[in-house]
Amino acid sequence: MKDYHIASGKHFYTIGLSYKKADAEIRGHFSLDEEAKNRLLLQANAEGIDGILVTSTCNRTEIYGFAEHPFQLIKLLCEHTHGTVEEFEKVAYVHKNKQAISHMFRVGTGLDSQILGDFEIISQLKLAFTRSKKLGLVNAFLERLVNAVIQASKRIKNETQISTGATSVSFASVQYILKNVPNVTDKNILLFGTGKIGRNTCENLIKHTHNEHITLINRTKDKAEKIAGKFNLIVKDYADLQAEIRNTDILIVATGAQNPTISKELIYSNKDLLVLDLSIPKNVSEDVAHLLNVKLVHLDELSKITDENLERRKRFIPEAEVIIKEVETDFNKWLETRKFAPTIKALKKKLRSMKDAELDFQRKKISDFNDEQAEIVSDRIIQKIMKHFANHLKEDSETTNESLELIQKVFQLEEQAQ
Repeated sequence: MKDYHIASGKHFYTIGLSYKKADAEIRGHFSLDEEAKNRLLLQANAEGIDGILVTSTCNRTEIYGFAEHPFQLIKLLCEHTHGTVEEFEKVAYVHKNKQAISHMFRVGTGLDSQILGDFEIISQLKLAFTRSKKLGLVNAFLERLVNAVIQASKRIKNETQISTGATSVSFASVQYILKNVPNVTDKNILLFGTGKIGRNTCENLIKHTHNEHITLINRTKDKAEKIAGKFNLIVKDYADLQAEIRNTDILIVATGAQNPTISKELIYSNKDLLVLDLSIPKNVSEDVAHLLNVKLVHLDELSKITDENLERRKRFIPEAEVIIKEVETDFNKWLETRKFAPTIKALKKKLRSMKDAELDFQRKKISDFNDEQAEIVSDRIIQKIMKHFANHLKEDSETTNESLELIQKVFQLEEQAQ
């Protein structure tokens, strides 16, 4: 996108991997926590990348950024995760320029989510934008693009019914419990981890199970207490985790750690126990599944759950795509104006220079020369000329490059337009 005068990198790329080709284990290898995201961005800044966003959720890890070659971004991702370039090449995707733009629209509006209509990704994009902006890694292009994606997301939520009814990983987990656990209102439920997914799961548990035996545990106890206070739930210390697991019927793990937080040594398997792991990377060791009486379900399995809400939502995909096309078209029109902005700026400077020279000549020639009137008239003429040029460049996009070359040649703007 060098012709658009946006960033030092020649092209805009999306590089990443998602649930579509990468299983939970591989996605875990490329997962980025908050510290890793910041380290990656700082290195990008040091390497001269002047426009970049990083997102990492349970379903995908992506980098949107400007570079000479996508390997610059792939290298950054691999250096700050446990993933390798070889793994990345097997399951990843790379989108360039307009395709990268379209990809962000589909991701940000929930059409590319593992569970259709899960709009939590737009919040992740907003956070990624804020994080990059604080470090000076957001340019005009990224700001305009993210705002356009947010606008499309809002319109889809307001103008279609694709977001009707709750559908998310947290909702899917509760739905799984309702379908597979008899007499769920009488069961003891332990929620370990009270981050965003944990909070959402807690709300869905209360809303849909009507269970009054829910206990919360978090490494930082005060975070759990804030949620517990809202719903009048029990909070236990992290030190009580093993004892609470012994007493529970359903264990939900949403700790968001980079390594497993639940091992088989913590599990008492003399009675039935359902374990739901909602984390990427996996926070429950695989060997837990080998224990007697224990059923381990990971979020990839939960995400395959389809219900009437999801089937109904699919009918509104065409409406959502129409909205995306409208907003994306507007963005691309703005992008085209970036292509000729330097030439228009140089032309305006050249016309003003010609005006100033002519007014100086007339002042010497005419004794009662009216400076004020001459300035007003000449500025209005320049404004009208500029408007004609700008409109022509906007409306006749097929010949934009030829028109720019002609304007630069006629007015000798080559130096100013660079």
